[in-house]
Amino acid sequence: MADKDITTVTGLVEFLKREGELFITPNEVDPICEVIGVAKAFEDGPAILFENVKGYPNHRILINVFGKRSRLAKIFDVPDPKDFKYKCLEAIRNPIPPKVVDKAPCQEVVITTDIDVLKAMPVTQSIETDPGRIISGGISLVSGAEIGHCISYRRTLFRGKDWASMNFTPGSHLDGFLLNLKEKNEKLPLTLNIGCPPVVMALAARGFLHLAIPVGTDELAIAGGLQGAPVEICKAKTVDAYAIANAEWVIEGYLDPSQLVWESDEAERTGDQWRPFLIEWRGYQGWARRVPKFQATAITHRKDNPIFYASVASGLECFTPSGSFVEAIFYDIGNRIRSGLVQDVNVLDCMHGYAGVIIQVGKRSRAEDEFAKTLILAAFAASSILQMVIVVDEDINIYSADDIIWALITRVDPKKDIITFGLDETGMAEASSPGRTGRMGRIGFDATVPFENKFKFARKQHPQVDLEKWFSRENIAKLRAQQNEYAKFIASNRF
Repeated sequence: MADKDITTVTGLVEFLKREGELFITPNEVDPICEVIGVAKAFEDGPAILFENVKGYPNHRILINVFGKRSRLAKIFDVPDPKDFKYKCLEAIRNPIPPKVVDKAPCQEVVITTDIDVLKAMPVTQSIETDPGRIISGGISLVSGAEIGHCISYRRTLFRGKDWASMNFTPGSHLDGFLLNLKEKNEKLPLTLNIGCPPVVMALAARGFLHLAIPVGTDELAIAGGLQGAPVEICKAKTVDAYAIANAEWVIEGYLDPSQLVWESDEAERTGDQWRPFLIEWRGYQGWARRVPKFQATAITHRKDNPIFYASVASGLECFTPSGSFVEAIFYDIGNRIRSGLVQDVNVLDCMHGYAGVIIQVGKRSRAEDEFAKTLILAAFAASSILQMVIVVDEDINIYSADDIIWALITRVDPKKDIITFGLDETGMAEASSPGRTGRMGRIGFDATVPFENKFKFARKQHPQVDLEKWFSRENIAKLRAQQNEYAKFIASNRF
């Protein structure tokens, strides 16, 4: 069998092809709405490679890389997708610093004059109401003593041939860093990397986990730990910054935090933020904001058939890796608070990677009753955008929304088991639905039973019978296939 290489997108494509995880189509696809339309139609399905892109001969587009948890685990050699969180935690604890290389595949072609980003690369448009073709799969890399190697996804709209709006979410590492630069009247050199090694794409989606990954952390070193080898970087050609050496595309440039622009022409004309701009990660319509202006100084890319990675802002492809890092961090924090108490952690798909978390505990004494609510408060402290925490007992299947709702119905006393925070202004108006103000509340549920009363909450135990007395193994399999996942869990008596 060929050696596995996940240090590049091209290596990843070959691996997914061998594993039957990639669908390749030669039929022409339009970057305008069609690519993302296909991605949404096949969520939780195969990764797809388009080899014939309208208006861009010899270019390719890749989607849905992380659309399935099982595929994410397979990429990083984790047999059970539920255990990927532990590999993420191991990477955080055992980072491998990046390696600087002189010769990089991402710089086989270098464009420094007559820069026209939308003409050079097949940037996609998600839906008809978007103000244009928005780069949602671009990863900014900012490096420095104060910021470390900081990577994160940046929604970027090139309103001119060589300049763009670039969004920095309030509360993020770079948001605070930019405020400091603005006070000093300094610009920020950076690179926007597209089609990065999968480990970089996975870590860049991690969300807000500042207690575990504070400002100054070498995030590429964590990526190296997850990959098991250093992430290679190279010096940019035109700015004092680094680029991901094995990226397919790189846009070099700088941000001027003192120069703000609207994210769309319409918002610019009206001065009104309530103009559609990309569906946000919560699933609501996003809205235009005033953000720093990004000035491109160069485009670099691989020479032969470069791959453009197109990400869906509100899709499983982003939520799957982000949820895994959230699970890892909260598992670690919980067991730092009370060793051995937290049994498992899960982020349901409907929680969109960042918005909620389920924490499973196994109480061993009456003294641990109080820790359920402590875990809720600690989780909210660990993530500034977390909105819901549910703590359940070890007999609850935290991978089943049905079982979690059952625990909420049967084990929560509204008078003492619900923790709420007032609606705090977050400034994240783009993440709210039409008519809302951008204010978000937080709620935590202690859906555990008091240790001394556990016997009163014992779940039913139906008799286990030998089904082969009445059915063949083939028929048992066929009948099982007709059951939904919750029914299979109930039938298993694994409480």
